[in-house]
Order: sequence, then C-alpha cells, then structure tokens
Amino acid sequence: MFKNVVIDSYSYIDPKIFLTSEEFEAKLSSVYERLKLPFGRLELQTSIKSRGMWQSGTRPSDISSMAAKKLLKDNNIDPKSIDLLIHSSVCRDFLEPSTSSYIHNNLDLSPHCISYDLSNACLGFVNAMDLAAKQIEAGFIKKALIVTGENSGPLIEQTIKRLNEDTSITRKSIKKFFANLTIGSAGCAFLLTHKDLSSSSITIDNSLSLTDSKSSNLCQGNGSIDNLMMETDSTTLLHAGVELASKTWMDYKSNFNIDNDHFSHFITHQVGIAHTALLFDKLEIDINKNHYTFFKYGNTGSAAVPLTFIKAMENSKISKGQKVCLMGIGSGLHSIMMGITC
Repeated sequence: MFKNVVIDSYSYIDPKIFLTSEEFEAKLSSVYERLKLPFGRLELQTSIKSRGMWQSGTRPSDISSMAAKKLLKDNNIDPKSIDLLIHSSVCRDFLEPSTSSYIHNNLDLSPHCISYDLSNACLGFVNAMDLAAKQIEAGFIKKALIVTGENSGPLIEQTIKRLNEDTSITRKSIKKFFANLTIGSAGCAFLLTHKDLSSSSITIDNSLSLTDSKSSNLCQGNGSIDNLMMETDSTTLLHAGVELASKTWMDYKSNFNIDNDHFSHFITHQVGIAHTALLFDKLEIDINKNHYTFFKYGNTGSAAVPLTFIKAMENSKISKGQKVCLMGIGSGLHSIMMGITC
C-alpha cells in the first residue's frame, strides 16, 4: 500500500515515421506470394493499423531524453531537483554503460541523482514506477523520473530482411516472427513525487506482481541497437500470459480486498485485439473499461502502458477521482497490477 506517492506529471513523444500494416505487407509481398499468405491478415488478426519508427540512428537515450525534456519544460521542473532516474526500455544504447547514463547527461541532472536501467521486457516502466514508489514511500527519495524510449525500427528492418532473404521459411516457421510485425515505437516520461511536493491528485495506491519463469523461453530477443531479432511462440505465450495475469488478478483482489467492479478503467499492455479479448474474458471484466493505443502505435513495449494512460487522460476518458488499474504482462513471464486514483 502507498499513502504518499503521486504521479506529478507526464509526457510522451510520437515517432517521426508510421508504417501501415498494408505498407508492411507490401514490403513482404514476395514472401506472401511464395507462401500463399493472404494480404491483409496482419491487420485483420491484430487490429493494428500502423506502428511507429524513428529515423535510422536514433538511440533509445535520444527518445527517452526528448520525452523527459518535454515533461521538465512543460511543467517548469528544475532538473537538479530529481533524486532518481530510471530508464526502463526494452531498447538500450549499449550493453555498457547504462542508457540512463546518457539520459542523465542529456538532462543535466544533479551528480547526486541516482540513475540506472531497469529492464523487464514490456513491464519495465511499471516495474520502475513500483520501485520508485517504494523508495518515495520509505522516505529515501522525493522525486523520481521514469523514462522509456522504444524504437521498433531495427527490429522491423531486420525482420523484413530475414523474411525476404531466407527461402527456407515456411508457413509454419514464419509464425515465430509474427509478433515482430506488431512492434511499434514511442517515448514516455513520468515524474513520481511525494504528495507533499505536488498539487497532483493522481495517487499510486498499491501494486502486486507474480512471475512464471518456466515460460521464459516463449519470447526471446537479441542483437544490438542496429541489428535486432526476436522469435516468439505467440500462441503459447498468449495463453500462458493470460493465465499468469488471471492468477495475479485473483491475488491482487484478495490482497487488497477489492472486486471486479472496483476499477472504472483498465490500462493494459497493447498486444492486439485477440489478446485483449481473451484477457478480459478470462478475468471476467467488462472489456469496455479498457483503453487502446495499439490501433495506431502497435505494441510499444514498455511504453505501452504509460502511453495509453496519457492518451486516456488527454482525451478526458478518465475523470477525477476514478480508480484505474495498470495491468501488465511481459515475457519472462511477469505480471503486475497497479492501482491508481486519478
């Protein structure tokens, strides 16, 4: 339980390029024709109409820094007042040093500001919120800046190249690359503070996490900033993830003594329409309470939950005082539920 933590402010930035599902499939026309795959299947199966990409050479630290600078400028926040910086992306600049090192320098943060990367697939941002909230609640820090900068460009480009050049790929083996075709890009930043330092009414109330590490082999990505590749057992991952989320939801409700009507809104990780429908059916929650960004942005990794929350707030979909559940599932497998009052 948290009693002293608020989301003081937030920001996001859009990628410069959006690739439609139709354009994506056109780049794979030779593969589609060779394997006799129906054009239009990508959008039909996922409802993802487009996904974002950054210009070649854009680093994750650049994306996170742009989102953070926008937050600091728009809210007139002194960078030197930040106590903790966490970069939470799937994407990172290098194996070493931490991507947060570059963001720390780009933002001209105080030497006393702790910074590090927290990587946990698509759950990184919410995990970072949870960790920062616990440090604020315990009195170790007052202000934490959580950032993410996801860039799908290298993965998309490498996937297109692999599928077009590897003639050994069959209708069956191409399935492990299907998730790659849904990945998008975005940059987000949240500032979490002690309630005494903010006029914000958005409180972080509680959180609970569960892990199913036996399923860690279902989605694996590897490579460098300019050469990424990911292979996913999408069907097995879907069902294992929903099962873990169901267990997390049951534990969460029991632990905090709430029922399915407690929340007015749900902000979930943005995978696609089939995943969402199965998840809400399993949890027995009204799917109309959910919010979406995958139609335009695709699966934006660790940026999916914060981006969708920001969009819902900007579009006045969430009213002051309403309860919101941030609900995430990430490869590994990991799941987290976080309660917020707006």
